[in-house]
Amino acid sequence: MLDTLAAPLSFIAAEAAGGAHGALAADFELFSVQALIALLTLTALEVVLGIDNIIFIAIIAGKLPEEKRAKARTIGLLLAMVQRILLLFAIGWIVGLKETVFSIAGNDFSWKDIILLAGGVFLIAKAVKEIHEKIEGDPEHIIETTRRASFKSVIFQIILIDAVFSVDSILTAVGLVPPRHIEIMITAVVISVVIMMLAAGPISRFVEKHPTIKMLALAILVMIGVLLVAEGLGEHFPRGYVYFAMAFSLVVEMLNIHAGKKRTKKHATSANVSDG
Repeated sequence: MLDTLAAPLSFIAAEAAGGAHGALAADFELFSVQALIALLTLTALEVVLGIDNIIFIAIIAGKLPEEKRAKARTIGLLLAMVQRILLLFAIGWIVGLKETVFSIAGNDFSWKDIILLAGGVFLIAKAVKEIHEKIEGDPEHIIETTRRASFKSVIFQIILIDAVFSVDSILTAVGLVPPRHIEIMITAVVISVVIMMLAAGPISRFVEKHPTIKMLALAILVMIGVLLVAEGLGEHFPRGYVYFAMAFSLVVEMLNIHAGKKRTKKHATSANVSDG
């Protein structure tokens, strides 16, 4: 899934390193230009892939009372960071997840495929349930559900979905940086999580403020879930298409919101003139 995204970043780093294989394919010294290029490349990759996490966190944390949302986002992301770092120390085991476990109708399935399938189904089910509540649910019931949402369950779901994304991103990281330089991978993870923590709050508040944006975010989660399921079934789709669709949809919705504000302001002005 990440090959299409990782390839251009890897190519840029390789060209900057000035070699046929480049800094990311060959071994290099820790304190060198190649190491810095590798760190910047991995950090950029982690930040881009973190968009999925931020969208999910914005939706799931919104189930909590407002005073608990920031705490849930912070704790969830910190635990997710620790989880990802621990997984980095188990790189050998992560790489082994790509080995075939069983075959069905000539299709081979590995533990990585199973994890992606399970994560994709979970995302689809969660997003569809939220969409159903927004469309068909009783507003009073939704408010009551939000009050009853368990803080621990929200944290658990954040960690769970991060584990799914972690397996995919770590496998990509192993292909970009020599395994002996795990400190570069850890640094990239820490930087990306800090950026996510800074971005999660404003994005969550923006999503909660605009119901249409929240519906768009839920639709994006369904799309990401379908992508994970497809990946688990062995169908590879360039992830760049998903990010382009996300960006395009967001731009269109932002234009709608801006146009709506202008209409409201115009009507308010007209009403004041009439009253005068």
